[in-house]
Amino acid sequence: MLATLARTATRRPRTVLFIWFLLLAVGLGFGTRVFGDLTSTVEDVPGSESVVADDLLSRLDPDGDDFTAAVFGGPVRAADVREAVTEAVADVRGAPGIAVATDPYETEGLLAADGKALLIPVTLKSGLDDDAEEDVVGDVADRLREIGAAVDGRVDVAVSGDPLLGEQMGGRAQEDVARAELITLPAVLVVLLLIFGGLRAAGLPLLVAVSGVAGAFLTLLGFQQVTEISVYAVQVVTMLGLGLAVDYALLLVMRFREERAREDDVVTAVRATVASAGRTVLFSGLTVAVCLSGLVWFPSPFLRSMGLAAGAVVVVDMLAALTLLPALLTLFGGRMKPSPATSRSGAFFARLARFSLRRPLAVVTAVVAGLVVLALPVSGMRIEIGDARQLPHDTEARQLYDTVHAHFPPGTDTDTVDVLIRPGAEPDCERKIRALPGVTRVENGRMTDGTVLLRLTAPGSADGPEATRLVERVRDLRGAEPVVVTGDAARLVDFRDMLADRAPWAVLTVLAGLFVLLFAFTGSLLSPLRTLLTTLLSLGAALGVVVWVFQDGHGASLLGGEGLGALSLTAPPLIIAIAFGLAMDYELFILARMREAWTSGPGAGDHRAAIVAGLRSSGRVVSCAALLLAIVFGGFMTGGFSPILQIGLGLTLAVLIDATVVRMFLVPAAMALLGERAWWAPPGLRRLHERYGLSEGAGPAAGEPEGSGSAAGSACASGTGPVEGSGFAEGSGFAEGSAPEAR
Repeated sequence: MLATLARTATRRPRTVLFIWFLLLAVGLGFGTRVFGDLTSTVEDVPGSESVVADDLLSRLDPDGDDFTAAVFGGPVRAADVREAVTEAVADVRGAPGIAVATDPYETEGLLAADGKALLIPVTLKSGLDDDAEEDVVGDVADRLREIGAAVDGRVDVAVSGDPLLGEQMGGRAQEDVARAELITLPAVLVVLLLIFGGLRAAGLPLLVAVSGVAGAFLTLLGFQQVTEISVYAVQVVTMLGLGLAVDYALLLVMRFREERAREDDVVTAVRATVASAGRTVLFSGLTVAVCLSGLVWFPSPFLRSMGLAAGAVVVVDMLAALTLLPALLTLFGGRMKPSPATSRSGAFFARLARFSLRRPLAVVTAVVAGLVVLALPVSGMRIEIGDARQLPHDTEARQLYDTVHAHFPPGTDTDTVDVLIRPGAEPDCERKIRALPGVTRVENGRMTDGTVLLRLTAPGSADGPEATRLVERVRDLRGAEPVVVTGDAARLVDFRDMLADRAPWAVLTVLAGLFVLLFAFTGSLLSPLRTLLTTLLSLGAALGVVVWVFQDGHGASLLGGEGLGALSLTAPPLIIAIAFGLAMDYELFILARMREAWTSGPGAGDHRAAIVAGLRSSGRVVSCAALLLAIVFGGFMTGGFSPILQIGLGLTLAVLIDATVVRMFLVPAAMALLGERAWWAPPGLRRLHERYGLSEGAGPAAGEPEGSGSAAGSACASGTGPVEGSGFAEGSGFAEGSAPEAR
């Protein structure tokens, strides 16, 4: 397949470029329509009790959703303010689709005791379709915002609530993504210039990245025709697509420059590059895809769309790297300066390997202890749907939240646990539910079919620990009674139950797939097990820091966030899935070179020499790839939306921890402790691997001289580039440096 792609790209490069140009134009012009119908709801689980009960309540309740306007920042009892508010309320009451608009001056509890704020609750009529509701809410919100202008800005107005909060969060998420792109793309280009030393070579990875993201948007638009796509899926496409495309293109371009030092003919060099480095790209994509495939097990549209989005961008990035980039290199690669391999490229990383080899037990103990300490906060991790506190203080939803909590009694804006007692329930069922511990207030109503609606208020936030415990108490109490529960807390409980039910299958799928891939790559049983354990350690450490910062509030303000007492529902699944896949990539790059040195070369059979050779050959590649990804992920910490901050910090830390402490110290030390057992497999499996697995070709890694080397800080800016002579796991199977003839 790779040979066919290489021949096509080199024989008809302009045709390939034209096809990708069309894909880019259609993807950016038409594929971006996916933005027009994204869902910001992440907690709903189709078919769950909370969703079924909410649909029932929507049919029975004569009123629809509600939202609120807060007028604050000035004397709201002033005559001109009162006149402006009264006129606005009257106009809203007459608007189509509005069931109730409450005058705060005539209703107790809506005017703050200090006279500095008031609330205007608005309730929609039931039965509005999505488009009609959007139009009504938009028009009414605009009319309420005019209150401030009517009094020359003496008061401020913020409008938010159920119909608006999701849109405001999704809009802020997209703004943060756009801001991150503006910051990270120039930064990545600067680093690529330092790596390649020329604008032409540095620009190719970004061109591949943009093409990959555009193609992924088009794929998502297709998925959107059959399933919901979350707004967070777009962020996954941007983060993962940019990061992977740059890494893949980095590998291929550097390998091409190395091939050009040995071969004058550009076409021959391009084909050799695809035959070697292209295998690494293909295997890398398979690894990431397997790690993210577990998300498709979950029925949640949020998680499932994450898996679809990630899979789409991985496939498109692979295709762009294996077709678009070779075509570009065929046309313009002759002008690039060749970069022959140098013996100095890996001396620094060889010294790191020898340090771990001299005292492997001490290194393993110290690194594992440090990572476990960082991971300890994960044991107390809590997830919540979240509220307006996730947004920056300059957004309307957050201003409404801050106004209510600053000027009104506790519990004023707390969402309720909604309990529907259907006809046929025992007469004392309602009494027992009212008497449950944790209920601070009860409102009740009766629907047209006789269903009793109890709105229970619990202390704390709408989906906090007290509210979720109340949901569980109601469900435990009801037994076989026709009682259903909905509300934010019930949705969170159902989401957690869904995770507990499906997570084992998702984890089993991922681990089994990875174990098979790693066995095919190494021919060993112990190395895959060691790989999974070390990867879980680095992932746990990164997630532990995120919990410590954003849940417990240690240093969150330095990143523009705050401690919320829980992580966003969106953050842990994305951090785990994406970071695990990327970490496995780095492991494969190093393992392949170690395996190559173990099976061939002057030091064949010497496991200590193989460890040194493997890290010397791949250390710079892993370091520079991690630096580029850290820049991409770090750019997402420049916004103020807490879920994006959490994801950005988690992925940045996961990449940096894994590519430095784990791969440079823990992996060599653990391999040294295992010794020759690291490559062991039972005879039957060994024969299976010899016949069907990935075999390594001979390479120079094991016997090449070291030279004087350079400091780690210059790894990505050295005169010959960071990956010259090393590559991404060159010489092994799907890895760089092993053409089929070498098997």
